[in-house]
Amino acid sequence: MNGTLFCSKCGAPNAASAQFCGRCGAPTGPPVPVSPAPVPVAGYPATAGYTVAQPGVGYGGFWIRVIAAIVDAVLIRVVIFPIGAIFGLGGLAMGGLGHGGLLLNVLGGGLTVLLAIVGGWVYEAFMESSSYQATLGKMIFGMKVTDLYGNRISFARATGRHFAKIISGMILCVGFIMAGITERKQALHDMIAGTLVRR
Repeated sequence: MNGTLFCSKCGAPNAASAQFCGRCGAPTGPPVPVSPAPVPVAGYPATAGYTVAQPGVGYGGFWIRVIAAIVDAVLIRVVIFPIGAIFGLGGLAMGGLGHGGLLLNVLGGGLTVLLAIVGGWVYEAFMESSSYQATLGKMIFGMKVTDLYGNRISFARATGRHFAKIISGMILCVGFIMAGITERKQALHDMIAGTLVRR
């Protein structure tokens, strides 16, 4: 086929048989239709090519997550309180603020703090990586912690998410507040761990 074809991008003349512009390299033929990228569906790999759109997904926002966290904190304290009380009563029985009683009170207080830290981590990581995918506080409000595709997370990822909350709190709790302003209600620790809190 003879003749001249002008590039639609830069206007340079090209042979009618040219597939690309000699000046700018743009294709000279009609544009090739591009199919949209597949939307990952929960339970299927992103590369499987499923394009079924997910129904509207809700996310757990800032305030509902605060209330759920308070419920969880109360539950953990209820479990740990008897241990601290036993040490405290033991300290009183050994002479109150005398040497033995004071030592027992200090040890009891330290043990209570340690149990609160370890217990909070194990409770949260175990529950969020279990088939429930949520702590009791989150379950009350119908929330689940998932990965970015809606799948259950591992204990290791749940552990990383738990300790990433330290970073969320270190910057004047802005990391937690992000759950109220980001598109998918992700707090900073959710972004670090690659998780979502769905409702």
